Amino acid sequence: MAGTPLFAEKILFSANRMTGQAGNSNTTTSLSGNAYIKTETMEIQADEVELSGDNYRYIKASGNISGKNTKTNMDFTCDSLEYDRTTKIALLKGNVKLDDKDNDVKAESQIIEYNQDTEIAILQIQIKLTQKDNVCSGSYAIYYKTNQLLELSGNAQVKQKDDVFRAQNITLDMNTQDITLGGNVKGKVTETKEAEEEKPAENQGENQPETEADSQPGTEVQTEEEAADGQ
Repeated sequence: MAGTPLFAEKILFSANRMTGQAGNSNTTTSLSGNAYIKTETMEIQADEVELSGDNYRYIKASGNISGKNTKTNMDFTCDSLEYDRTTKIALLKGNVKLDDKDNDVKAESQIIEYNQDTEIAILQIQIKLTQKDNVCSGSYAIYYKTNQLLELSGNAQVKQKDDVFRAQNITLDMNTQDITLGGNVKGKVTETKEAEEEKPAENQGENQPETEADSQPGTEVQTEEEAADGQ
């Protein structure tokens, strides 16, 4: 290629049709029809792809996008994508689905910005994230893949089977399943009856009562004030 490469990462691409100057890193190259891009850490398939910037630094894709980050083992689909090969930041928009295969975490949102180096994803609008028994939703969220931590805000809610927790802000530790709630805290938990065998047979099998509470058995739940006091 003409000029001096800014980094050693290779980029491979294929498509049914290409416009632009192959090998000239200072022009825009457009790929259409079964476009495929592969870098050392990303694979992208789409209807249309545009490469631009020095040494094809910027990648823009649209139409039936699917791909994977081979470094962090994350698969994704979306309507449009922008990826900066230097900063390693990907911006996914429109019906975004992100699958963290290492931790069995699945996220859906209208916008997700993912930083490959920090392994942090910022989710916005119509968020739904599932992990184990957790179904999480809100208007804004930050997912820390390395630490397995989720921060939710804006009508934040976490469901754990029959238990529901709502607050302005929720932090979920996905390793320990501990929850910290802050602002207009509400919760509904289902009690587990103990010593069922000691109860009369006619009472067996009845529906378990539901109670309003701020915590559930087996899961630590804190408010932001308690967390600040170190409790």
